[in-house]
This record gives sequence, C-alpha cells and structure tokens, in this order.
Amino acid sequence: MSGSYPDEQNRDAARGRAFKALGEAHEDWGSGLGAPDRDGYRSTIALGIAGARKMSGRMTRGSGTFAERIAVLRERLAEADAVVIGAGAGLSTSAGFTYSGERFEAYFADFSQAFGFRDMYSGGFYPFPDDETRWAFWVRNIYINRYVDPPEPVYRELLGLVKDRDHFVITTNVDHQFRRAGFAKSRLFYTQGDYGLFQSTDPSMRETWDNEAWVMRAMESQGFVRDAGGVFRAPAGGFGPADGSPDGAPAVSMRIPAELIPTAPDGGPVTMNLRADDTFVEDAGWHRASAAYADYLAAHEGKKVLLLELGVGANTPVIIKYPFWAMTLENDNTCYACINRGQAFCPAEIADRSVCIDGDIGEVLELLG
Repeated sequence: MSGSYPDEQNRDAARGRAFKALGEAHEDWGSGLGAPDRDGYRSTIALGIAGARKMSGRMTRGSGTFAERIAVLRERLAEADAVVIGAGAGLSTSAGFTYSGERFEAYFADFSQAFGFRDMYSGGFYPFPDDETRWAFWVRNIYINRYVDPPEPVYRELLGLVKDRDHFVITTNVDHQFRRAGFAKSRLFYTQGDYGLFQSTDPSMRETWDNEAWVMRAMESQGFVRDAGGVFRAPAGGFGPADGSPDGAPAVSMRIPAELIPTAPDGGPVTMNLRADDTFVEDAGWHRASAAYADYLAAHEGKKVLLLELGVGANTPVIIKYPFWAMTLENDNTCYACINRGQAFCPAEIADRSVCIDGDIGEVLELLG
C-alpha cells in the first residue's frame, strides 16, 4: 500500500476483510438484476455485495504525490461522459456541519448545561423528561442541519465543478444541502431520508409530510429571533434570563408548547423520516429518485463514467462505496475517485482506474475548480 503507515495498513486490511466477508456471508445475493423493477437502491447494494465475492479484499491507497493525484482526477473529470457523485457525512463535515463545539454551543448551550451532553449526536439519544422538551431539542437540531446554509461553500463549489457536465448524485446525507446549493431535484437520490420530512410512527402509514412551517413556528416559540439574514439566533442576551423578567425566566425556553407537538394527519405521533430501522418510510418521492438512479446508471452503461465518492465512511459502505467498487470492476470505461480525510483507499483490483486522495474535500474541490 504505497505511501501508507503501518496503522493505516492495519485499518485498511481490516476493512478489506470486512468487505470480503460481507460477500461470502451473502452468497445468495445476485448481481442486483433481480431487484424490484428500477430499484436503484437495492440493485446497487446487491451489485456491491456480489462484487465483494470477486475481489481479494486487498486494499491500496494508490501511489503518487498529492499534486499528481489532483492532476489525474482533473484529467479523468475532463474525459468523463458522466459523473456519478456518491456523498457521505464527510462532505457535510467539510462544509462545516459539525455536531459539537461552537456550532453546538450557539444553539444548545442551555441543553448542555441542563442535561450534560456536549454534542448534537449524543443529545439525540438523551431520555428527555417529556415530549415538549424532546421536540424543543429536535426542532433546533432539524433547523440548523436542514434549513441553514453550511458555514463553508463546499456544496456550491461541487456544483460549479459539475453543473455543465452530465451528472447524478446519490447521498446518505439527510441535510438537504445539495438542493440548497442549487443541484436539480431530478438529479438527486437521498437514500436515508430527509430532516425536512416527518413520518408517522405507525409503519402502516407510508407517507411523509413537510415540516418547514412547523420548524419555524417551534423555533420562534422557544424565543429564538431572526437576524438580518433571516436566520434564527439566540437573543442578544443569549440563554440567560430574559431582560426585565421578574422571575429570572430564561430568554430561550427548552420546551415547546404542548399544542405544537407535531402529529400525523390521524392525530398519532410522528418521527423524523430518517432510516433507522424497517419502519423508515420510502415514500413516492423516494421511489422516483431510486428509479431515476437506476435509469441513469443503465443509460450510461459502457460510457466513460467517473464515480466520485466524497466523504463516505464505514457506517454505510454498502450503499455507495461497495457498489462504486463493483461498478468500476465490471466496466472498463468506469473510473473511481475517492476524496476522504484518512479514509481514501480502494481494492487492489481496481487500483489502475482509481485515484484516492487523502485530504479535506473542500480544499480538493477548490484545487480542481
């Protein structure tokens, strides 16, 4: 593994073994062609698992200097007939969507002091005392991770790179930042849901509902105020006592009114439309996007396709990473590129048509632009 340190080699070897073991454990999975009609999600997952059985599990981080790899990727981008972007959490992290630190404190300092957690992720698992408090936490989480632009222009830089090229995006991110940056809805497939949608906790109700109007009302009900740019912020006094409050009541409440607790059309409870288990609702829009992904791949079969993987980690590699590897193995005109800080590697079998760049996605995109 050229250019790798021993600890990287050990991690990559473990990932290779996991990849190979997945294929061996699912020998009953076919090439993906037997998946439901035009189901890009399940057919490509099956393709990735089938591909694992054809590869050794040996991983490489490639060769060449950082500058040389940038040059290779720029050349492959220019030669491509189509670009399929596969985006994971690392892309939003590069854009500044961090779950702790300054961004967390700006919206959750009161929750942190009251309940002891130090990041949004941990807060998502906290057993809050009542629904009013639980939904007060979640509306802030939804708001800043779905309805606010990221601190860094990484998504817009990515759009600038591909807007004049034939492209499609598959992503496990649920923050809607591709649409906010200007990517066309018809070219997007959000596989794991959307912070901007609610679904019923009753799995028999296979619908979703837009939550934007509710989010704005619930943010305002807690005491957040809009700044000159229309973004909700804590009031000037922060999370301390409200000015002129005789009883020292905080300026920002950690509860929403009971009447604002969201419900489904039948009056039942709701949850976010996020894939956590088999109760996740794949609504009509989800199925249209899955079919569009399948159609796009079929329409470009045999052409020069660049599979551009951005920030995909180890949590859900079966959705993007493994299928991308398998598609590269199966098609001589397909090239694979991976940009990911600390996790840029590929199977040895496709190394000659791959470029792995270990670095910040935003910085790399800027160099490519």
